[in-house]
Amino acid sequence: MRILVADKFPESGLAHLRENHDVEFQPGLAGDDLPDAIGDSEVLIVRSTNVTAATIEAGSSLALVVRAGAGTNTIDKQAAADHAVYVSNVPGRNAIAVAELTLGLILAIDRRIPDNVADLRSGSWNKATYSKGTGLLGRSLGIVGVGAIGMAVATRAASFGLELHAVDKPRDPVTAERMEDLGFVLHPSLAAMAAGVDILSFHVPATADTRNLLNAELLTAVRPGTVIVNTSRADVVDEAALLEVIDEKELWVALDVFAGEPASGQGDVSSPLGEHARVYATHHIGASTAQAQAAVATGVLEVIDAFADGVIVNCVNLEPRVPDTTRIAVRHKDRVGVLAAILTVIRDAGINVEHMSNLVFQGAKAASATLDLKGSVEPELLARLAEIPDVIYARRTT
Repeated sequence: MRILVADKFPESGLAHLRENHDVEFQPGLAGDDLPDAIGDSEVLIVRSTNVTAATIEAGSSLALVVRAGAGTNTIDKQAAADHAVYVSNVPGRNAIAVAELTLGLILAIDRRIPDNVADLRSGSWNKATYSKGTGLLGRSLGIVGVGAIGMAVATRAASFGLELHAVDKPRDPVTAERMEDLGFVLHPSLAAMAAGVDILSFHVPATADTRNLLNAELLTAVRPGTVIVNTSRADVVDEAALLEVIDEKELWVALDVFAGEPASGQGDVSSPLGEHARVYATHHIGASTAQAQAAVATGVLEVIDAFADGVIVNCVNLEPRVPDTTRIAVRHKDRVGVLAAILTVIRDAGINVEHMSNLVFQGAKAASATLDLKGSVEPELLARLAEIPDVIYARRTT
């Protein structure tokens, strides 16, 4: 396959790709450069580079975009879906790195570490001011978003003796059991949790539902002196609303992401929030450890190796199940032309196939096809399918 790597990528990962693929490595490309650079690449690998609809349209051979990380908000997923281009990510591989930074920021605020360092470098000794840290033992931490990163934060926070809090909502059994083991206190709403914790830490993706999640209304519930941490996405925070109440409520804020941050590794920046004396801001470095980047690169290679074998993993722009479809199962002999005959009968009935999989049994003598059909599936259709030579059985499953 022809692969364009349009962001930084470990040399070991590039070497693995080059063993089996034609790889073009252009880490300096910007989003505006991609439409001209995509050429006949079949796979595009990016980290923070924007992938616009123009890039998708220009990629005549493009079949897969891989985000070397979890968040895919910089990729036009709908444009990719409209052009039958898969978008896959690598979730959870940098969770530990982000969790480590989160705990580091919480500790930095409690002990005023950056200000300690700055004063000493300027020749100022101010032990009277800096010897007033509260400590973490027994304080409460509200985690907004108990996914891979939120859970990694919780695990590490528990070792400091922090009491863990979250919003009560449906969760998968594994997460629910882990939260119970860690002793999470659950709240009926985010506002209720915000009103009762010492530290509020955000670990959510950028979606329409999470935009300005920390807004003026939620800030009214936050207690004076609360520590607010955001190492997720910049648009989770309404920065203007936060600036209005920082001094009034004597909040402490730690940010790894903020509005208007430079897209490149270096540049000038102007952020009223980042410049505030009660804000400790870092340079969007949450996932930027050698360990995390190696883990993410391994995840990218797994996605591409699977794709080369015809398997799609971690895809974020597929319809899980098209609404108003009927699923049927057709067991058949694994012989040439059987699937074509099945699809012909369905086509002649005026029914569209929205999704299909075909699994071959051991020995390659029989197989089972599962099809999601958009349209009315009458008993007559199943009867016609059953009449096809080499079809063993056809039935409706939903």
